[in-house]
Amino acid sequence: MKWIMSELAEIIMDSRVLPYLWQHNLGLEKESQRVTTHGQLAQTNHPSLLGKRRYHPYLQTDFSESQVELITPVTKSVSELMRWLAALHDVIYRTLPENELLSPLSMPPSFSDDLTEIKIARLEKYCDVLYRRYLAKTYGKAQQMICGIHFNFSFDDELLDKLYTVSQTTDSFKTFKNDLYLKVARNYLRYQWLITYLMGASPVANANYTSRAGDFQGTMRSIRNSIYGYTNHEKLNVSYDNLADYVHDLEKLIQQQKIICEKEYYAPVRLKGGASLTELLENGIEYIELRNIDLNPFSAYGVTNEQISFLQALMVYLAYLPENDELNTMEQGNKISKIIAAEKPNEVSQYQMLGLQFLAGFEEWIQRINADIDDQVIQQAKLYFEEPKETLSARWLQQIHFDQTKISVQFALENKQEALLKPYQLAGFTTMELSTQILMFDAIQKGIQVKVLDESEQFIQLQYKGHIEYVKNANMTSKDNYIVPLMMENKLVTKKVLQTAGYQVPKGIECNAIEEAKKYYPKFAQSGFVIKPKSTNFGLGITIFKSGAKEPEYQLALERAFQQDKTVLIEEYVPGTEYRFFVLDGEVKSVILREPANVIGDGKHTIAQLVALKNESPLRGSHYQTPLEFIKLGEIEQSLLAQQGLTVADILPKNQKIFLRVNSNVSTGGDSIDVTDQIPFEYQKVIAAASDALGAKVCGLDVIITDPKQKVTAPGAYSIIEANFNPAMHMHAYPYKGASHRLTMDILKMLYPELE
Repeated sequence: MKWIMSELAEIIMDSRVLPYLWQHNLGLEKESQRVTTHGQLAQTNHPSLLGKRRYHPYLQTDFSESQVELITPVTKSVSELMRWLAALHDVIYRTLPENELLSPLSMPPSFSDDLTEIKIARLEKYCDVLYRRYLAKTYGKAQQMICGIHFNFSFDDELLDKLYTVSQTTDSFKTFKNDLYLKVARNYLRYQWLITYLMGASPVANANYTSRAGDFQGTMRSIRNSIYGYTNHEKLNVSYDNLADYVHDLEKLIQQQKIICEKEYYAPVRLKGGASLTELLENGIEYIELRNIDLNPFSAYGVTNEQISFLQALMVYLAYLPENDELNTMEQGNKISKIIAAEKPNEVSQYQMLGLQFLAGFEEWIQRINADIDDQVIQQAKLYFEEPKETLSARWLQQIHFDQTKISVQFALENKQEALLKPYQLAGFTTMELSTQILMFDAIQKGIQVKVLDESEQFIQLQYKGHIEYVKNANMTSKDNYIVPLMMENKLVTKKVLQTAGYQVPKGIECNAIEEAKKYYPKFAQSGFVIKPKSTNFGLGITIFKSGAKEPEYQLALERAFQQDKTVLIEEYVPGTEYRFFVLDGEVKSVILREPANVIGDGKHTIAQLVALKNESPLRGSHYQTPLEFIKLGEIEQSLLAQQGLTVADILPKNQKIFLRVNSNVSTGGDSIDVTDQIPFEYQKVIAAASDALGAKVCGLDVIITDPKQKVTAPGAYSIIEANFNPAMHMHAYPYKGASHRLTMDILKMLYPELE
């Protein structure tokens, strides 16, 4: 098969292959130590909020109880990989105790001479604990605390099919794929020193570590990749010539008790294809794992988009690059890597020219195939070789000024503070609606696998222990019958169903044409009334007149409503206070008082200025990506101001509160105030039953209550004015005032009662 691999350069450059050349599968595992705000190793257990780590697909522990491992799902692009890495960091940062951080360093923090701070991970499976005890005894706890990045790469099946077809080999597809990955692995071992130089970022270790690792002084480019780093005690010979030899050699090392299992083989690259060597041989190589990447302390996520882009392109180039064992052996690659790792970060590498030659060929090839890669990725790598002071290791040395603990804590604090700045958002997915972001956060935190099926439609798939559920808009689930949202979308049908079931609703009429509706003006002119489309959401097309209206205003309101629907309802205005009841599975989970958009005067600023000041709150934004929406000063708001004898240029007296909207929707700038504990249980019971009457598992009911102290059975005590099949949950989780209710967790518990 080697003759096919020698022709792989021509196969890759074939016009039938090139369109598919950048179709890959990418994944990443990132280890980090939990530390205190003083830079000491955290002594707390793995956060219990993260659910069962045995089943957690994203957040686990490595060697020690303090060593968090973040695992991204398999992705199709660098951007997708990085957005998942950002999301996982958001989850872990906001799950950690207030005084805990993630260290940005590969090398562990300081510890005492007896290493009592290092706690072996408290895992469920005793065999996992025993394995870690073996590692501690064999290599020492200190070495096992080193952290890094593992990059997982595979060629997409469509690309592999094209390569196989163009090769015209008579060997099986499985054999072809194995040999392709083996070639990439061999070439990576030949050029591993390139990554040691470009991504080495562990120049300093604490005194406790150096006293155990060996007699070395000063700094080096990458302690982690040096002979003092994360490495086996003796040279272990494993062949990468073919898969059978690779498996045989590892099994032999296990039989000779040089290692006790295949994962103890600390090579820069591993071949992956199952949970055991037997499965790897049977299934073939599914992907390769790169393991010699230091944490980048200058990135909040330990690695940058540019670094991953470089690695992705490098994998394809190594498949293309011819093998020349005589000039550049894998043994030489390892030797050069160790030399480079031990070099002083600020000094020119003795392999500078070799590195620049490699990058020149790499750059020329990328230009030949017109690859969609930012030119800065290669230029940055060239700069590192030309100017060693620009490398990560050298920059970190310059940054710390001989006080690594202080500066690393400073960086860690900044990383966490950034994640906490907008706790209602999920980094990487901030373009999605806020309720969906919150649900995804909760699912990830608890170990439920999340897959975004349609981002624009907020459609996601959830999976926990094989149990799959689909969710739209964070609260539309399989638990609701298809007819239920259709019923609630139609305000007329909702009203009739509730009225028939004996619940109080506003009186009114329905009109199917604007000319018909205009005839009813005399009936409503002198009393409070509401005009609204039959089907709408977010308050669109709704106009409220509390004490009658002039005919032009009446007609304008009709026009707004008919723009939203061909049927419009004209209903009596029910005086009282409007509340949003969130009902889940027959139980009221939260009650919000929504105040219409408003400002309070200070005697200095105009109404327009007061609105601008209130909109500066980090809770306010647009398109439902923040808990509250911006207050606007459009036609509707200015019309209501005019009714109060005001304009946007007027200055309000101190403490005078004016409303800019009649409807209290948060979507139109309203304030959300939690009042769950203030609403009597008898009201909550009636409203929950009303939701049941609609057949809804998840429902938001807008209710006018005259006086909560009044008996719910009294005439006119309440009126249900609207039912919402897609009620926003973010305003309950992050109210303007009052207690928070994490309704997204209630949704998950309804879908997954087995969730621990």
